[in-house]
Amino acid sequence: MGERIFTAAVIVIGNEILSGRTQDTNLRDIAIALGSWGIRVGEARMIPDIESTIVAVVNEVRVRYDYVLTTGGIGPTHDDITAASIAKAFGVELIEHPQIAEFLRTRRAASPDVMAARLRMARVPRGAGLIDNSTGGPPGFCIENVYVMAGIPVVMRAMLASLEHQLQGGAVMQSRSMTIYTGESTIARQLEAIQLAYPEIEIGSYPFMKEDRAGTTLVMRGTDVVQLDAVERQVRDMVIQAGHTPM
Repeated sequence: MGERIFTAAVIVIGNEILSGRTQDTNLRDIAIALGSWGIRVGEARMIPDIESTIVAVVNEVRVRYDYVLTTGGIGPTHDDITAASIAKAFGVELIEHPQIAEFLRTRRAASPDVMAARLRMARVPRGAGLIDNSTGGPPGFCIENVYVMAGIPVVMRAMLASLEHQLQGGAVMQSRSMTIYTGESTIARQLEAIQLAYPEIEIGSYPFMKEDRAGTTLVMRGTDVVQLDAVERQVRDMVIQAGHTPM
């Protein structure tokens, strides 16, 4: 039997992402971090601030993946509905977490209304644990295998960093790559033959245009370094035999 593979799904929540007004970078940062911890991101969803959608998507993916990480929708405004939606997904009460509330009350507010809005960020599903936030703001939370983090990238990265030693991972995925100036079709058949011979290694082909020249970047990924090196050699030999120069 091979080594246990740990998987994750990422859910990016927010109408501003779907409208194009805000460019998401959180998915990239999460995928890179999890990959370095030996956790493979198998799926990512970008969904709106709609309770029924959040509930349905969270309940769908949390039974299929080891971990689910969400970003967005845990702030102080009316459209920050992630905490309430996660509580509904798990069928538990939404409560004011005393530790978060105490922390928020230590920060001076301009008015009672401001404090009331701020305390919305203390709401978590009953039974949830907390995710540390080294930026000095309120923490995120987790319940079972679902980890709920802020949407602001710098805050999300701080919360994500605190999870490094909490999430169990397996073998770290290694990669090799090379670039050639030719279209994918000229090497497609040979590349498929190598992929069939090494099913444990992922081989991807990514075309590009640069200075009016068609090119292809070949990426090989796997946890078995011996197999990965063997595939890299075969791909390099194939490219040279096809009359191209690998870079």
